[in-house]
Amino acid sequence: MQYGLYSSVRQFLQARYDAWAFLFNGPDMIQDAFEKSNGRPFEMFAPDNRYVFVSSADHIKELDCAPDTVLSLQAASKQMLQPKYSMHGFNWFDRRGTEGKGFIRALRTLLTNHLPTILPDLRIATSDRMKLRQIHCTVGDIYLFFTPGTSRVSIYPMIVTLVVLANSLSFFGEELAKNETFMKAALSYVEETLLIAEIVRLLPRFLAPIIGPLLGKMVSSQAIVYKALMVVAEERVQARDLGIKTKTCNDCIQWIMDTSPKQNPWSAQRVVFELMAIWFGSVHAMSTTAVFAVQDLCIHPEYISPIRKELESSEYAEFEQTARGLPLLDSFIKESARLTPVESISTRRQALKPFSLSNGTQLAVGDWACTPVKALMRAHYPQPLDFNGFRFVDPKMFNNQDMSINEAFQLHASKLTDVGNTYHVWGTGRMTCPGRFYAAVVMKLLVAQVVLNYDFELMDKGTRRCWTWRSSMLPMESTLVKFWARKRQ
Repeated sequence: MQYGLYSSVRQFLQARYDAWAFLFNGPDMIQDAFEKSNGRPFEMFAPDNRYVFVSSADHIKELDCAPDTVLSLQAASKQMLQPKYSMHGFNWFDRRGTEGKGFIRALRTLLTNHLPTILPDLRIATSDRMKLRQIHCTVGDIYLFFTPGTSRVSIYPMIVTLVVLANSLSFFGEELAKNETFMKAALSYVEETLLIAEIVRLLPRFLAPIIGPLLGKMVSSQAIVYKALMVVAEERVQARDLGIKTKTCNDCIQWIMDTSPKQNPWSAQRVVFELMAIWFGSVHAMSTTAVFAVQDLCIHPEYISPIRKELESSEYAEFEQTARGLPLLDSFIKESARLTPVESISTRRQALKPFSLSNGTQLAVGDWACTPVKALMRAHYPQPLDFNGFRFVDPKMFNNQDMSINEAFQLHASKLTDVGNTYHVWGTGRMTCPGRFYAAVVMKLLVAQVVLNYDFELMDKGTRRCWTWRSSMLPMESTLVKFWARKRQ
């Protein structure tokens, strides 16, 4: 009897220890559990979650086919981001999915189709900001010169700044992108959202309604972004409601308005909340993926020459005209994201009702079903732990070419934006990210400007490049990259 009680207490304490350890070592714990699972579903715990991971194609399909009223991406997103406290008091995810899918068309179709129009402007704006004497992105907004024309830069803040600039121009137009107060708030908004959400998630539930609103009031970025966007949205909504014809605007503000339900058009406030949620999703993953890609170019400099050759050919002009192409750069970014993904979890679904997988695994209400995306991407490729930057390129591209890089190619070429059962960076099935085409193009644009205009190297290749929180891998702000203007021959 006493031994049984002792064993139960020990198991309970070990489970709680593992749950809190997950916050600091999630990716490695998921990897270890995946390797022991032999393809079967397995469970893991965080202080506020039970995760059930599936990795087989059949089980992944079961998650994708489950009704939203049973397994909900929106419910998981709501728990993860706590929008009631972190997004200016609006429970955005309670409404998503109940008023049509216009936002998907705005991102997947309208924004993507508009890319060839704005890519030249994005290139000019980002390349101007990247000029050595305009890089103010290190910790404390300081840059240091080693020799004339050479800078060491904290690469993560630099890339985040460039992504925010590109997104502001793409989503909101030039006027807001030139508003320094708005831009600073837009830059801070993502980090403040994540910080507030994490604190609220770890609080005892009865304290969340008390502490959450206080946290929201302690930060200013939400209010600044909200107010700036409301000025524009209210003006356009008022003109729409009065039937006044105005100058056609090609930006996300207008596209969200145009794709809202026709019978009950969204208010200015509703439009702004949609924009704030889209903004969050557009900055974090893009910035982190681009940072890891630049770092991998430093670690694997043998790829710079062929990628640079591609960028200096007519293919780059075609890329700007069509928002397609650049297969070498596309493959390199995809390989970087395969080995250092932003997230080790994908296909998040929270159970709103009890759910059973075909093998009998049970999910209770509140549990999450998900896929171990990082582990899957390290299991289903030739030489999976080796960095092969051109593994996703059609091998025929290299026929009769002198390639010193030994590649393990896939049987079929694929693009950064492709999805499948072994590449869940963009989600799964019917819930794949509608903004992935825009994200891929902007990431290629930013990395291309680095490769074309600069020579660069990591200051210390042996230092740790990232830190983890829950299932995320985040770049270290202390990672410095040395840049110097490239001397063209």
